[in-house]
Amino acid sequence: MRTHLVAEGKYTSMSKSTAGQTAAEVVVVDYGLGNLRSVTRGLERADAAVTVSDDPGALDDADGIVLPGVGAFGDGMENAGPFRDALTDAADEGRPLFGICLGMQMLLTSSEEADREGQGDVQGLDLIPGRNVRFTGDVKVPHMGWNELSVTRDHPLVDGVNDEYAYFVHSYYAAPDDPGHVVAETDYGTTFPAVVANDAGNVFGTQFHPEKSGETGLRILRNFVDYCADHQ
Repeated sequence: MRTHLVAEGKYTSMSKSTAGQTAAEVVVVDYGLGNLRSVTRGLERADAAVTVSDDPGALDDADGIVLPGVGAFGDGMENAGPFRDALTDAADEGRPLFGICLGMQMLLTSSEEADREGQGDVQGLDLIPGRNVRFTGDVKVPHMGWNELSVTRDHPLVDGVNDEYAYFVHSYYAAPDDPGHVVAETDYGTTFPAVVANDAGNVFGTQFHPEKSGETGLRILRNFVDYCADHQ
């Protein structure tokens, strides 16, 4: 079941699994730069009740929050500006916050991309200290297509996942200040983080798109929904 409520030119989409049972209430942040429909469908398949919202207040009662993203770091941070305090508060409260692709990069402190685009020093959410850097060397940029994940440490998001393949589309990758924040890696001319998480474990992100990564991605989305349910 799905209903659409139109407000200020945008919509809020609320959906539940076909079985009528939901494991957790998840809000997908709509700041104008995300694959909202594909992310929503993936979360629905993982038995989440999904709300897509452009209202920062919608995050207050969420069991978990998804920050998707496609595009440039500077544009992402500008568009997501109204959500900054709500996202930081949710993270500080220990609620699960899941960044996908650009959304993962926005969890870090800064990005070389803003400098290259002439936007100066753009401040990320700084929930995982570090900087996003561009691929260098003899590789085609962007990194696009399927690549293998290598899990480097335990985290609920990657439970049951290792040596699986996921779908990537990106020119920059996260370089956390603390190597301990890396959960899984991938190789593309250099070894880079495919999954990162903060010390508390409740803020995490994937550089790849789980909603486009077949059964591996669905497993990760189900792990996220289970994590949200466990932390209600």
